Amino acid sequence: MIVERRVELRFARESRETETHTNLSAVRQDGRCLWVAGDETATIERLTASLDGDGRVTAYEGQATVALADLVPLPAGPGEEADIEGLARSNGWLWAVGSHSLKRKKIKAGQSDAKSRKRLATVVREDNRFILVRLPLVTGDDGLPGVVREDGERTAAVLGLDRDSLTDLLEDDPHLAPFLSIPSKDNGIDIEGVAAHGDRLYIGFRGPVLRGWAVLVEIRPGDHPRDPRRLRALPVGDDGELYRTHFLDLRGLGIRDLCPHGDDLLVLTGPSMDLDGPVRVVRWRNAVRADAAEIVTSDELEVVGDLPYGDGDDHAEGIAVLDEGPGTRVLVVYDSPSPERLTADGGVLADVVTLPE
Repeated sequence: MIVERRVELRFARESRETETHTNLSAVRQDGRCLWVAGDETATIERLTASLDGDGRVTAYEGQATVALADLVPLPAGPGEEADIEGLARSNGWLWAVGSHSLKRKKIKAGQSDAKSRKRLATVVREDNRFILVRLPLVTGDDGLPGVVREDGERTAAVLGLDRDSLTDLLEDDPHLAPFLSIPSKDNGIDIEGVAAHGDRLYIGFRGPVLRGWAVLVEIRPGDHPRDPRRLRALPVGDDGELYRTHFLDLRGLGIRDLCPHGDDLLVLTGPSMDLDGPVRVVRWRNAVRADAAEIVTSDELEVVGDLPYGDGDDHAEGIAVLDEGPGTRVLVVYDSPSPERLTADGGVLADVVTLPE
């Protein structure tokens, strides 16, 4: 794939101080705006496009911050990060999903062997990571999209407040239940992408990867009958099951993000473990027409192309289809950006990539 150009994402001082711009994990286009999220906060950011004379985006700026705790209750309160790893937009809603992952503590430089061993034996659960949030979208007086707590009968709501998270749904799953107690970077549960189509959400897992097969879970969230601030999982088919698992042969890679493109899903793939690459975009054609759990072989998946990655940096974490014609372009955002991606004004450069026809 060809990197056509780079576009600067410009953030406000507070976000630069919290390093949101260097921890980007999710992106979705919404008209003139981008919704983006970093994995070290419990916020979503909206950036607005600046255009050149030909209508091409030259930068995204004018950051507006949405604090999730202002809109929905969070299981661990507003002070703990939510590790938002995926954003989706459909039917007037913005969706955000946490990683649903456990953390194994890292070894710190300069510590004794005994302390290092102790840290490696310590696994931490942070409850705000185990949420799926649905937010009503409205158009403001400025013509830009915004999120609100309520819009008529539409209400901001969350799944994951009371042992009803996505991972709770999987506690008896024959494939995924054994990985629920394993930290994400040890090939445990690690959600890193979400795509919305109609009333369905497609949840992409970076891990686990099962003998080379990546995992995608399909759910149908809906209103909770007793609490408008909560969601519940509704049956996805006639069999009454509350989710479906799809297994994709991504040749050993996990899912880093998902993006709808018509009836297809674009899948950003990368290593499930703490490695740099390879990183590529794969197309699953007619994915949203699947009406049962599927095994999707490599012959059914089109490798669109490879993306650049660095040595310990430039980890592609999010893709969004841009409404720029002719042709199809995606915007790629990176976690741990290399120094050359950081601008003098405190911004960060994302790639605009042209997809082959």
